[in-house]
Amino acid sequence: MKRILAAFLCACLLVLPAAAVTGAPETEAGSAVLMEKETGTVLYEDHAHDKLEPASVTKVMTLLLVIEAIDSGRLKLDDMVTVSARAASMGGSQVYLKEGEQMTVDDMLKAVAVVSGNDAAVALAEHLAGSESAFVERMNQRARELGMEDTNFLNCTGLPAAGHLTSAYDIALMSRALIGHAKIREYTTIWMDTIRDGQFQLANTNKLVRFYEGCTGLKTGSTDSALYCLSATAERDGMELIAVVMKSPTSAQRFESAKSLLNFGFANYTLLDIQPDAAIPPVEVSLGTLDQVQPILGQGSRILVDRNELNEVTTELRLTDNVEAPVEQGQKLGEMVVSVGGQERQVIPLVADQAVERLTLPGIFAKFVKQLFMAG
Repeated sequence: MKRILAAFLCACLLVLPAAAVTGAPETEAGSAVLMEKETGTVLYEDHAHDKLEPASVTKVMTLLLVIEAIDSGRLKLDDMVTVSARAASMGGSQVYLKEGEQMTVDDMLKAVAVVSGNDAAVALAEHLAGSESAFVERMNQRARELGMEDTNFLNCTGLPAAGHLTSAYDIALMSRALIGHAKIREYTTIWMDTIRDGQFQLANTNKLVRFYEGCTGLKTGSTDSALYCLSATAERDGMELIAVVMKSPTSAQRFESAKSLLNFGFANYTLLDIQPDAAIPPVEVSLGTLDQVQPILGQGSRILVDRNELNEVTTELRLTDNVEAPVEQGQKLGEMVVSVGGQERQVIPLVADQAVERLTLPGIFAKFVKQLFMAG
């Protein structure tokens, strides 16, 4: 079932026609992807499925599992995490946790999201799953659920390990899932903060948080073999984009490449609220306590369009002529087809705005008599 769900989710992700936009962002990276968060549409890709080392961008998945545990109530921000000897022994980026030291989940999250603390990541993994290996099993399971077919996690940190690989596309998928949790922004948008009651300073490794308008995160990573990686997210005018770059030669180039991707997306695309071109007429109801029922849009009607096509968006209503009672609230009565430049882009269900009960025999008789009286 999970494989079927993953396949369905992948199928739901759209790729806009490349011909709609001229030019392309300039990137200095081994692979790159630009994705729009709400629809999952890929706006640009370059070697998107190459399996590469993600370095600490791995921690997007670590953060996702932790924030999901918090949102589900299995973990609380004020829970105390006790640091194991193994967690304290992690090298690379760290906040120098000591064996036996205790720190809240809140501060551990800061340590991971802001300064990419490997020791804090392992401490959280052990606290949540009992061991890092058990946590990694959950990471790979969640990756499969998200349709991340290029991914194999071996640890929760991104420290070098043969076979620990993912792709820019898969990073975009898990980044999309992570920023779907509003709580994570409280951590990924921190520029400077402290832990240990103000005794230890934190400064975000993601420089875009300070220097790029609308930046919402998300995660940096670098090792000698992975080079410089980044999943950068930003929101402007109600549209949030995910820019992933992997294997950039320098730290500066990864940030410039991400900015180029984001600038390209914001300059060329927008999310448009769609409304019918004409008023939606009511649908006749037979044998009902009401003669008509009003169709309404059954879901959100925002679509992603190339800014050059804003004047080419049209809608077409396809409604059933009549329906027999009983009618349930939310029952499908038709659909609104949204087209851009003459090509069908989205189908939005039209549903009943209220329930209509079926007439009883006495009710049918009373209605008949009333019609006779009015006719007379």
